[in-house]
Formats: sequence, C-alpha cells, structure tokens
Amino acid sequence: MNTKVLFAVMLIAVFTMGYYADNTVAFAQYMGNVGSQGETGKYTLEEALELQRRRIESAEANPGAGSGTPVLSADGVFGAAAISAAVFGGTAGALFLRSRQGKYAAMGRG
Repeated sequence: MNTKVLFAVMLIAVFTMGYYADNTVAFAQYMGNVGSQGETGKYTLEEALELQRRRIESAEANPGAGSGTPVLSADGVFGAAAISAAVFGGTAGALFLRSRQGKYAAMGRG
C-alpha cells in the first residue's frame, strides 16, 4: 500500500476519534440518580464518607479477618498465578519438546 495513503487514513482516523471522544465522558464515583439541579439522590457524599469510615473501623476492630481478598486459594492471587504458570508452562514445554524433532530440526543437534 502506498505510504502516503496509509498515513492519510491513519491521520483521518486519529482526528475522527478525537472528534467523537468528548461524547464518551466517564463520570468517576457516580453516586446515584442525578437530577436537573445536580442532586445525587439518596447516596450523598456525606453518606459515602460515613460508609467508608464504618468500613475502616470494622477492619481495625477485626485485624485477623484480613482484607477479604483470598490470596492463597485457587481464585486468589497466588492461585491464579500458579494455574496460569502451569497452563502456559505446559504449553511452552510441549512446544519446546516438539521443536527438537521433526523434518525442520537442524541436523546434528539433538
């Protein structure tokens, strides 16, 4: 493909994405139904802060409970890492062993 045509198409794509990007604004920490005067419904900022304060107090009162994230179980951090390592390691090992044989393997090696 012609380089100038490719560059022009990419430039048009970048400007088009930039033009439509303002229509897809993300509102972080959305807290309920927003009315015409800006009210946020039942879940106000003060209620959110109170809820977070209670969560912190509950975590400080029960230090043995942890954060609630299962780190050592199969659906936790290390469990997922071990399962991924076993799957991808097994696949890589099988491909490595298969690569040492066959009609395209270098003669005299292995």
